[in-house]
Amino acid sequence: MSNTLFERIISDHLISGKMEEGQEIGLKIDQALVQDATGPLVFLQLESLGFERIKTDLLVTYVDHNTHQFFPENVDDQHYLQSFSAKYGAYFSKAGNGICHQVHLERFAQPGKTLLGADSHTPTSGALGMLAIGAGGLDVAMAIAGYPYFIRFPRIIRVELNGKLRPWISAMDVILWMLGIFTTRGNSNKVLEYSGEGLEYLSVSQRTTLANMGAEIGVMASVFPSDQISRQFMIKQQREAEWEELLIDTHASYAEVVSVPLDEIVSLAAKPHSPDNVCPVSEIEGVEVDQICIGSCANSSYRDLAMVASVLKGNKVSPKVSLLISPGSRRILSVITKSRVLAELVDAGARIMEPACGFCIGQGQVPPSGGVSLRTSNRNYQGRCGNKDAKVYLVSPET
Repeated sequence: MSNTLFERIISDHLISGKMEEGQEIGLKIDQALVQDATGPLVFLQLESLGFERIKTDLLVTYVDHNTHQFFPENVDDQHYLQSFSAKYGAYFSKAGNGICHQVHLERFAQPGKTLLGADSHTPTSGALGMLAIGAGGLDVAMAIAGYPYFIRFPRIIRVELNGKLRPWISAMDVILWMLGIFTTRGNSNKVLEYSGEGLEYLSVSQRTTLANMGAEIGVMASVFPSDQISRQFMIKQQREAEWEELLIDTHASYAEVVSVPLDEIVSLAAKPHSPDNVCPVSEIEGVEVDQICIGSCANSSYRDLAMVASVLKGNKVSPKVSLLISPGSRRILSVITKSRVLAELVDAGARIMEPACGFCIGQGQVPPSGGVSLRTSNRNYQGRCGNKDAKVYLVSPET
């Protein structure tokens, strides 16, 4: 019998239940992650259980949310997370190392494994052929303690990528196109599995944007095959030994198939105040912009920042516009520094932010009253930027 990628990963981790849509199943979780906004509660719950040692293959604690440390409580929480991690066998990623999803992709994500994270954008690691799911703190705590994670077996949708993206069109435009089709509602017990000839033209960083923003569609997870493109990525991360080939079985059966014509997609934007309020960029031409924010856990790769730098080279940011750049990780910041991408951005007048969640979660860089902010991040709900009066548009780095 031919199975989908999702079904193959599930079958290797199934503890209880039947793999039938709507049926409850229990899964073994290989990896877990928490961040500094969700981690303290998860760890307090674990300690109340008489916890002695992590039972997942690995647990990573990231500090990427409250990195400004406005209050001593922020630092106190982070010290607690660090001491817990040292005591119970978890990795600890301190402030400045980067956003949990980007760092996990670089350092820990592994094809065929399962990841449960106390953050809604945990499915980002699906870009490398991993089954990665975001969950509540108690669910993550129980998984860390060695208990199964229970879900209803989801509806599996094949997303067939056809053709090749045109110049100046990126994965952000693709996921906005998909948000226009799926919307942000009614997709909670679904999984997107990507396939098609178009995959060969999408780098891991572009796949990451699609997997990351599956969270905005509302799906449980997004899964990509683990192919030679993902292998090359893991070689660059010096993790080739952890790579495993996981390819699409063309005979597998899906509940639905959605065809995405990559060569027909144009530059798109999500207007205020929802990621599915999508229109062509041409429809909002002429809107005056006060602020541009490039980065977050989506669209913050070397590819994204180098592309922006190539456009800005020899030019200057308008005096009326504030341009903010947030690399996804310390590693990306290091690479853009050594390659002169950083210098070109700074020379053009960009402000460089710490690799952290930052402006995406309203931690600083608030737009002016009534202002317009263009962002490559994943959410533009009213007030999320720190100002209910601001208008946030989601666009690609190219736009």
